[in-house]
Amino acid sequence: MEINEFTVQRIAAMEASFDRVSLAVQMLESALDTWETVNVDIDRLTEYLESGSWREDFEADEAGLVPKNLKRGVLSEDGLYDLLADIVRVNEHLQELAEE
Repeated sequence: MEINEFTVQRIAAMEASFDRVSLAVQMLESALDTWETVNVDIDRLTEYLESGSWREDFEADEAGLVPKNLKRGVLSEDGLYDLLADIVRVNEHLQELAEE
C-alpha cells in the first residue's frame, strides 16, 4: 500500500486536531476540578452580599475606616454582583452542555 501526499496531510491535520482536543480536555478537567472546590466560596460570597455584611463593609470603606493596604476588590460597587452573575451564566452554560 502506498501513502500519498493527501493521506499524509490528512494524518497531520487529524494529529493537530487530536492535540488541540487533548489539551482542551486536560484544561477543562482541571477547571472543573477547581470549580468544584470553589463552591463553598461561592456560597460564602452569596451570603456575604445577601446578608447585608457587604453593605456594612462597603460603607466602612467609603468612610475611610478600612485600611488602605487591605486588598478589597470584593467591595467594588459592581464587582461582587457581576461575579455572582457570571457564576450563574457559567452554570447555565454547563447545564446546556450537559443536556446536549
